[in-house]
Amino acid sequence: MPAGPVATAIRDEFVFVCVVMLFVIVPVLLLVPLVAWHYRLSNTKAAYRPQWGFNWPLEALIWIPPTGIVVLLGVFLWRDTHRLDPYRPLSGNAITVQAIAADWKWIFIYPEQGVATVNRLVIPAGRPVHLELTSATVMQSILVPRLAGQIYAMAGMRTQLNLEADQPGSFFGENTQFNGTGFQNQKFTVDAMDEAGFTRWMAEVQAQPNRLDTTEYEKLTRRTTLPIPLAFGAVQPDLFNQVVSRRQPSGHALELNKLPPLPLPMATDKGMPHDHGNTQ
Repeated sequence: MPAGPVATAIRDEFVFVCVVMLFVIVPVLLLVPLVAWHYRLSNTKAAYRPQWGFNWPLEALIWIPPTGIVVLLGVFLWRDTHRLDPYRPLSGNAITVQAIAADWKWIFIYPEQGVATVNRLVIPAGRPVHLELTSATVMQSILVPRLAGQIYAMAGMRTQLNLEADQPGSFFGENTQFNGTGFQNQKFTVDAMDEAGFTRWMAEVQAQPNRLDTTEYEKLTRRTTLPIPLAFGAVQPDLFNQVVSRRQPSGHALELNKLPPLPLPMATDKGMPHDHGNTQ
């Protein structure tokens, strides 16, 4: 069940499309067996008109309803596509969270509060959340099905997603874009708290002694999974923008740079003889 205005609007759109499509599916499911039964071989009373070629009522039935359905769906889908644009901000005083997709974990930075979490996103219930997303490695995709739709996170780019939880609760989030052996573990929890609970949680995180700086970021972005979520009481300023601009490389990229270069596909071992054809 949807737990926020964005997910509710998506659900309503899906239900509307399904109801409209019933006007196409139901007549087909009813008429096909009915026509087959009526014109069965044993029914000698069925009308047989081999010279029949045109019928206005039948033509109207074939063209008018499908045209109306296409126009109706086009108008509503065009309207709701703009209304549900993930970049479109929700009304209210939104909190900004910067999300970095790594292998295989999610890093969430709260730039205004100066804290960060890993594999746990805590938000205030009843207040819009503005997510800015990027990737530390390959293209990934974030999805919190009960709160919002899906959107991609790509290295060197910044995408956006706006969501909101109607009331306190715990929700499931994940990466839906396959990115290697730890893909199945790249999931996180979204905890929506009331205003007092969120303020209390934020104060507890800010009291944490650990800091998300360059060194810690390089450790986090290696290709590993975490058994439990992490929290950082301080964040290096402008870390998210450095990741977007590629000024801050990931730990996985630094590890790859240390590996010896692989030979080109056409390269051969020095000890192997070369076949120059028949010399006889």
